[in-house]
Amino acid sequence: MSHEQLDARRMLCPMPVIKTQNKVAMMHAGDVIDVICTDPGALNDIPAWARINGHEIINTVQTDDEITITVRVGA
Repeated sequence: MSHEQLDARRMLCPMPVIKTQNKVAMMHAGDVIDVICTDPGALNDIPAWARINGHEIINTVQTDDEITITVRVGA
């Protein structure tokens, strides 16, 4: 099981979701990815994408200028 990180800072919708989708396509079920972004829309977009595609949001951390969304890859 791997734990990856994706830098999607300074990207606007829909790029954080597209980059996440592309990265997850290369991963295996059970792997974990931290998506670091600055677009507040990602707080809704990435969890919605994950739910539709069978992935799990493990954690979301928001600071003043960054958001980190941790996703466990589904089957």
